[in-house]
Amino acid sequence: MRLEQLEYLEMIVKTGSFNEAAKRLFMTQPSLSNAIKKLEEELSIKLLLRTKTGVSLTDDGREFMSYSRQVTDQVDLLRERYKKHEPRKKAFSVSAQHYAFVVNAFVELLRGLDVDEYNFTLRETETQNIFDDLNEFKSEIGILYLNGFNKKVLQKIMKENELEFQPLFVARPHIFVGYRNPLTKKRSVKLADLEDYPYLSYEQGDANSFFFAEEILSTIVHKKNIKVSDRATIFNLMAGVNGYTISSGIISSDLNDDKIVAIPLEVNDSMTLGLVKHRQLELSLTAQQYLKILKRHIRNYGFQIVDENN
Repeated sequence: MRLEQLEYLEMIVKTGSFNEAAKRLFMTQPSLSNAIKKLEEELSIKLLLRTKTGVSLTDDGREFMSYSRQVTDQVDLLRERYKKHEPRKKAFSVSAQHYAFVVNAFVELLRGLDVDEYNFTLRETETQNIFDDLNEFKSEIGILYLNGFNKKVLQKIMKENELEFQPLFVARPHIFVGYRNPLTKKRSVKLADLEDYPYLSYEQGDANSFFFAEEILSTIVHKKNIKVSDRATIFNLMAGVNGYTISSGIISSDLNDDKIVAIPLEVNDSMTLGLVKHRQLELSLTAQQYLKILKRHIRNYGFQIVDENN
């Protein structure tokens, strides 16, 4: 087994294509395919599956990749420390449901960087995509919520994919509305108060199951439904048509110009928001720093971290 083979595998997974990986590695596709074939023969496992849509890791490939990444990351540290050529850019990715505290922590992380170049990614995306990104090592960290309704289903998916959930904090449900909405006159609202207002929720693509919804109480029937794909649109609809959505209650004035208001929702339910990571993957120093900043932001919003020792 050679280090080059591990780096080849990482590039194939990153691009999802032997052809594109070969171009970026400045080698021919047959040479790249042969290198991976020899690695598979040496390990006596199949690492990759070729499909019409590209290349994906097998179950054995995902497990191998979790160990391989630790090796290549350590090699990168050695290269940056001792070689004189230009070091590899600092890289970090997060995939999350649509939460302001995730963005705020990401912004602070970027502001604190002391490097000239980096490749960072923040994906506010569908729930299934979070699992896919972690499985394919496109992201180190995922952020989503569990509650009594979706917990068993999502935990089963995570277990099958060697992912683990680490709770961060527990929140009571709130609705988000525009600051001119008549509901802002109330200190709290009941479900009956919402009947005549458009219900806004994030679409979940092909995995459009109630269990994947970003909003609790997803099985309730609403007279007016609007699906959206991004946070900017949902905020515009809160202001434009007096729509509402259900979330954790954390709203950022820095991101939303005080135009969105959070109001407690009177329901017997709660949301446990937390971090998802691959069980066999140790978080990078950058990911650890992001998690530290994330927890500080959560505390600043008045929430208690589930495990205060971390």
